Amino acid sequence: MRVFVVLCLSVLFATCSTPERTRDREGAGGKHYGGVFNANETEELRGLFPLGLEQAAAHRIAAQVYEGLVRFDQNDLSLQPSLAASWTIDPTGTVYTFTLQQGVRFHDDTCFADGAGRAFTAQDVVESFTALCSFSEMNQMFWLFQDRVLGANTQYAATAKGEAGPGVKGIEAIDPFTVRITLTAPWPSFLQVLAHQGCWIFPKELVAHHGAEALWHPVGTGPFRLKSWTKGEVLVLERNPVYWGKDELGNPYPFLDAMRYTFIKDKNQELDEFAKGHLSVIYELPVERTDFLKTSSTGFQVQTIPGLTIQFYGFNMRQPPFDDVRVRRAFSMSIDRQVIVDSVLNGLAVAASRGVVAPGFDTYPYDTIPPTTYDPDGARELLAEAGHPGGKGLPTAYLQVNNDGFGYVRVAGIVQSMLERNLGVRVITSVLPAEQHYERVRMGRAQFWREGWIVDHPDPENFLALFYGKSVPVDTATPSYLNSTRYRNARFDSLYAAALSTADRPVRMALLAGAEKQLMDDMAVVPLYHERSVRLLQPWVRDLPINGMEYRDLRGVWFDPAARKGQ
Repeated sequence: MRVFVVLCLSVLFATCSTPERTRDREGAGGKHYGGVFNANETEELRGLFPLGLEQAAAHRIAAQVYEGLVRFDQNDLSLQPSLAASWTIDPTGTVYTFTLQQGVRFHDDTCFADGAGRAFTAQDVVESFTALCSFSEMNQMFWLFQDRVLGANTQYAATAKGEAGPGVKGIEAIDPFTVRITLTAPWPSFLQVLAHQGCWIFPKELVAHHGAEALWHPVGTGPFRLKSWTKGEVLVLERNPVYWGKDELGNPYPFLDAMRYTFIKDKNQELDEFAKGHLSVIYELPVERTDFLKTSSTGFQVQTIPGLTIQFYGFNMRQPPFDDVRVRRAFSMSIDRQVIVDSVLNGLAVAASRGVVAPGFDTYPYDTIPPTTYDPDGARELLAEAGHPGGKGLPTAYLQVNNDGFGYVRVAGIVQSMLERNLGVRVITSVLPAEQHYERVRMGRAQFWREGWIVDHPDPENFLALFYGKSVPVDTATPSYLNSTRYRNARFDSLYAAALSTADRPVRMALLAGAEKQLMDDMAVVPLYHERSVRLLQPWVRDLPINGMEYRDLRGVWFDPAARKGQ
């Protein structure tokens, strides 16, 4: 069976993934139209619906289908207009008025009465944001507007009781192309948050018609629309023929005919297919084959940038032994992060030396965060102080990791060795498929686990949102999607909430750093490293810059036929 599967996949790549020849049509500036962009995602998708979209892989795909009022520029992550052509902010900093693009249409889909996509209006923004503020098993994004948009909490509380809800007072359609949003207090990051996937716009007909299948049936206004999807195998997006956007030269977007995604879990096979020219891009190399960057002489484009990411280990702090901060701190002090970066990740990461916020944010006072030092002697002293000298009486620690990321399993192996050697504790590592891993983490059934985060918007606030106590459900039997550690600390929450409404950037950064310091004083997680983003492109791919979020906007990507000659 194993041989048969590999053989079939090889045939599939060979017959369907070979780059197509571009059509003989040239736009302004020498840009060419046509071609199929081929990519692979090793992660099993859990759906593409904006309100339940948490996976980085799903984001890379859904970002081509859905749009928000604003978007990030993938060159520098600055904010750019999208479905909102412009906006104004009142003097209080709490009332935002958006003027919408005209001539935008939703993709054709059976959810519409005649199968033809209808015009996008301000009412669609109101309905999408009201859904964001309403209780639903499909909605994991309420935290984006919670406490911040006027009337959001009231709408959520009512719908959580099974009531219809009064709507969101602070979200209004002034006319068909004007939306007004009122906040409870000034919120400097509001526009950045509006670029988040939870704020992407979808038609109300999508859920009304498809129900839970909306997870697998994306309908948006973006440059590409769903053509076909065989779950776990192949997903194809085709050009949206009525897309509203144009580039700076007046060329209608998108340039590509289609995008084709496969879902092969083996990173080595993915790299092999890229080397054969069957894939247009590969993101994250297999950790054991990073030498490909040095030995390859085939003209591939190599892109690399410090990632706005964090990899960490979480603790279940509600149960022994991790209900004792001394034990948590001893575990952290027993891990040599630099050895992990140098020996396991081959330098494609930076050791997390001070907390969870990635390096690179101007005015953020990193030096106020306690350092994550490697100190085995100090760790043993702490463990003895906690009543476990030499690990005596300490129960077995069960480290849980998922099997589909860059070096996750190898890192777990070396961490296990460090903990056993330095503390005398017995550690058992379990490796699970991603879906099982995250399900156990969300439900609070994991004891000690790997987790990672790529920011949704480029701000320290987004790293610390993972630990905001108000994101933890009151019912411990329900999943906790954002704050998976279920960390609650009144001082952290107070500082974090104050930062959200502070416009003065240095003051705001100091408040956030104060919250992070509290987090690290409590040692709620063990920060490990910040990955370095590495991406390879085929020589003919143009206008796909890399950024620390691995945010992709493929509407402007085109294939250079001259670079294809001889390939």
